Amino acid sequence: MTSITPARPSLTSNDAAVLQALFDAESSPSSGITVDASLPSWPAKVNISQADLTTLKQREAEIVRKLQTNETPSRENIKSALDEFDSLLNQYPTYPSAYTNRAQALRLLVDIQYNETPSQNNPHVSEATADDALFSPEAASLSSRILADLGQAITLATPASPADPMSSVQARLLADAHTHRGYLLLKAARVKKDQAGQESGEAVGPERLRGLSANQLEEMASHDFFLGGRYGNKVAQQLAVQTNPYAKMCGAIVKEAMRKEFEG
Repeated sequence: MTSITPARPSLTSNDAAVLQALFDAESSPSSGITVDASLPSWPAKVNISQADLTTLKQREAEIVRKLQTNETPSRENIKSALDEFDSLLNQYPTYPSAYTNRAQALRLLVDIQYNETPSQNNPHVSEATADDALFSPEAASLSSRILADLGQAITLATPASPADPMSSVQARLLADAHTHRGYLLLKAARVKKDQAGQESGEAVGPERLRGLSANQLEEMASHDFFLGGRYGNKVAQQLAVQTNPYAKMCGAIVKEAMRKEFEG
C-alpha cells in the first residue's frame, strides 16, 4: 500500500523574490536606475554652467595629479592640494566631484599622520592599520570632515526621485561616494566592537558617530553599500549582502534548519 506523506510547504513567488534579493548580490542593487548619456553631467540643482564645468574639471584634474605620484605624497603636497580644493569649493560650493576628491585627500593626510606616529594613533591595537587611526581621538576632526564631504557630494548628486534618469558621471560618483562612506561606517563599527571591552574612556571616531552602537553603524554601512551597488559598484553589491541584517538573520535560520536536518 502506498503511503502518502504531507507535502512540505513551498515558498510563494513573493517569498522567493525576497530571499533572492537578500542573498543574491546581482538580483537588485544595480537595478532600478536609468543612465542617459544625453543628460548633463550633474542635476540642475548643481547650477554650474557647462563652460565653468569644463574649467572646474581641468582645475580638479591638476590638483589630483599632484597626489598621484609613484610614492606616497608628502604632507606638504597633501595640504597644498587641500588648500586648492578649499579654494575651488569656496568659489563653486555645489560642485560634487571636488567633495569626493577632497575626502580622498583627507584620507591621505590621516595615513601620513599614522605612518609618522603609529603607536600614538592606536595604543590599544597591537596590529593597527591606518584605517584604525582614522577613528582614533587624534583624527576625529579629519574623519568628521571626510564624512561631511562624502555626505555633501551625495546630497548634491542624488536625483530628486529614485526613478529619475542620471548621467554616467553622476551614477559613478554616487556609487563611489556611497561605497566609501559605507566602508568608513563599517570600519567604525568594527573598531567600536574591538574597543567594547576596554576601559580607556576614549570615544571612537567623529562626534556624530559616537552615540551609535556597533550594530547601528553596521546597518548604516549596509544601506550605503546597497546604494553603492545600486549605482553600479560591484564590491558594494557584495558587501551589501554580507552586512544586511535581514540576510544575516535568514542565514542563521537556514543554518539552524540545516543543522537540525542533518541531526534528524
